Amino acid sequence: MKPMWLSLKNIKKSYLNGKRVIQVLRGVSLEIEQGEKLAIVGPSGSGKTTLLNIMGTLDRPDEGELFFENKALDWSDEELLSSIRREKLGFVFQFYHLMPELNVNENIILPAMMAGWAKSRIEDRAEELLERLGLSDKRESKVYSLSGGERQRVAIARAIFLYPQILLADEPTGNLDADSAKEVIQLFLELNEYQGLTLVLVTHNLEIARKMDKVYLLKEGSLVEL
Repeated sequence: MKPMWLSLKNIKKSYLNGKRVIQVLRGVSLEIEQGEKLAIVGPSGSGKTTLLNIMGTLDRPDEGELFFENKALDWSDEELLSSIRREKLGFVFQFYHLMPELNVNENIILPAMMAGWAKSRIEDRAEELLERLGLSDKRESKVYSLSGGERQRVAIARAIFLYPQILLADEPTGNLDADSAKEVIQLFLELNEYQGLTLVLVTHNLEIARKMDKVYLLKEGSLVEL
């Protein structure tokens, strides 16, 4: 059996909407092995993003436990949470979240600068990723001048710069045309196959989801494998 990178045990999450309590997650459990790629699908508002944010320690459950490498997460340890997000996780979002005032190269090296990497190491890794993702001729371009597919590739380069163990992607093709979406998904599959990157993908596109090892449906607060 492969090492278990991440697992969730009986995760529950509710929100208050006016005077009404909405239970988004009703005891979700999930185990994700090293190198696995899986998709989570479900109707709009089903809690897919909430679940992904809990996996990424961006949101906290009301009940339940989250485990990294078989160790229960201490939600009160902010330093630990920050280190996990910085060293173990990569995030890709539907809306890119790039810095418009920075160029492509400056955007992708931000995580390494914040992590205190040496300049030479940052330059080598940036060169590797710019070439790998077909962005070498765009390194000095401002991100607002790029196409949607190019912006998402910049976001992916930034997400994987620090060699994360798990990539969490929330509707990464939602704003892309069909050709750009295919390119992004193919890139994810290559990262999984050749670098062993564990991939968790939230999508409404069942065709894309079927390219993963496993597909889960989140509906009415429960997670079931399709």
